[in-house]
Amino acid sequence: MRFLLDECVGPVVARWLQNLNHDVISIYDTNRGIADQQVLQKAVREKRILITNDKDFGDMVIRKKKKHCGIILLRLEDERSSNKVAVLTNLFEKYSDDLSDAFVVVSESGVRIIKNK
Repeated sequence: MRFLLDECVGPVVARWLQNLNHDVISIYDTNRGIADQQVLQKAVREKRILITNDKDFGDMVIRKKKKHCGIILLRLEDERSSNKVAVLTNLFEKYSDDLSDAFVVVSESGVRIIKNK
């Protein structure tokens, strides 16, 4: 899969995804500090699923109906990289076929998937 990681996600998650042979670009490494709108545009332009913990992206795609290729919103109590990897591992094992073009909210207690219409 092709992912764009928002700068808040962190380099450990980026390396983990790369080790799983995913195509990964991290805003932290390439475009630190760019606006959320630019992050979303980059994800769409490059046909990447965006992984973030920034709720503003939910507002952009749910309320404002901005185009996207998939967003995984991490809503975690425990923000440590090891927990992010554990939660994403569970997500990929159960829902990998449902991520493209979906808005996905992931927490330690569950997953909610809203498909793009």
